[in-house]
Amino acid sequence: MPRSDYSSLSGKRFKINSSAKETSINTKEKEDHTSNCLNPRKSKLRSGVPLAEQMRPRELDDIVGQKEAFGQGSMLRSVLEQRKIPNMILWGPPGCGKTSIANVIDQICKESNVLRFVKLSATMAGINDIKEVVKVAKNEAQYKRQTVLFMDEIHRFNKLQQDSFLAHVENGTIILIGATTENPSFSLNNALLSRCKVIVMSKLKVDDVLQILERTIVKNKIATLVSKINNVKEDFEARDIPIIEYSSLKWLAEICDGDARIALGALELTLTAAEAQFKVENSYQPHIITLSDLQNGIKRTHILYDRNGEEHYNIISAIHKSIRASDDNAALYWTTRALHSGEDPLYIARRLVRIACEDIGLGDQNAIVEAVACLQGCQHVGMPECDILLVQNAVSLARAPKSREVYDAMKRCQEYLRNAKGTLPSVPLHLRNATTKFLKDIGYGKGYNLLHKNESGINYMPEGMENVNFFK
Repeated sequence: MPRSDYSSLSGKRFKINSSAKETSINTKEKEDHTSNCLNPRKSKLRSGVPLAEQMRPRELDDIVGQKEAFGQGSMLRSVLEQRKIPNMILWGPPGCGKTSIANVIDQICKESNVLRFVKLSATMAGINDIKEVVKVAKNEAQYKRQTVLFMDEIHRFNKLQQDSFLAHVENGTIILIGATTENPSFSLNNALLSRCKVIVMSKLKVDDVLQILERTIVKNKIATLVSKINNVKEDFEARDIPIIEYSSLKWLAEICDGDARIALGALELTLTAAEAQFKVENSYQPHIITLSDLQNGIKRTHILYDRNGEEHYNIISAIHKSIRASDDNAALYWTTRALHSGEDPLYIARRLVRIACEDIGLGDQNAIVEAVACLQGCQHVGMPECDILLVQNAVSLARAPKSREVYDAMKRCQEYLRNAKGTLPSVPLHLRNATTKFLKDIGYGKGYNLLHKNESGINYMPEGMENVNFFK
């Protein structure tokens, strides 16, 4: 419904049709929301505090998503309900709830007389900060209080800094909770991992993000959610309360790629801008937030991607495996997605050159020529024009006949060399170049000829390896 179509509603009082979409909130919140609609001027966001921060859960029941790790009946939830905090590393993408889990644990500590919560971020803290926390923790231990240290972005600490936790985690001086977006296997010390349980947290599903957005709207009394704008009828006081259509909110949940922080940030920006515009217009017509308003609040799809992190390697692996399986459609998707996410086109091009040799090989010897031409084309043209070069080459490689004969033979040869005992055999004299008279006199190049191996009468493998064939 275009904004111009709302003018006919101006100057009237409106109500929400009872058939409007019900949100997944409790009865008390619904009553509060209805009360707020009758008193719209109560609807105010806390200035200076981001909406995402305001909506952090305080209890285990408030956690949305992550049912495998923190849902009813899970081992970790059972432990936390007993007010016992284990050493753990929370690993997951941005906006999935790692810091929110820490906030719940903070509340658990506040309700306990024997737990104390300290929060640090590896982006700002250093060894001295850790030493200070440990110093205070040792003092608190004398009064039977244990310190829980939450270290956000723990992967930003180098190995030496991570080592500073080991002894204190080992003897129980501190309980360590780390949060990371990077694969702990690569970014954290093995010694530290052995002392902590790694909790894998996945992206939030669309329904999870939608539930968070609905709860935010109702709890903070910042808007009225309706299933259809057509459900807005006379006798509803709509001077100050924005109206958001459910389908628009669902679009926002879908577009944020499982990141609740991005969704809440876009909603807050949209509401703030709409509120400012409403004050300027000073109109009595209903304050409608349209889909285009939300689209302006979040300009593009926020795809999880880190050119130096886990997802970088995951997507490149998907490109390679799709081409290997001759799935041209999947190869097109993953290559396009990598480019859309900001991947370096030259990196993709270099990987395609590798694939042309490893998986196509002798099946189509023009594949390597095309892949190198694609790499050179990307170097000359650059983004965004080189996108079609990469996608076309990826599809071409996927459709090409495959032969891993050379690659497999190379792997067998490498394995042979790794397992070889003693010194490696020397190059036979007849295969050596006689670059001087002295070398010729001692036998370099003696007996060598240009004939085919079946006719030359000489052996080209080292002595003792005459019958070794890596192609079989």
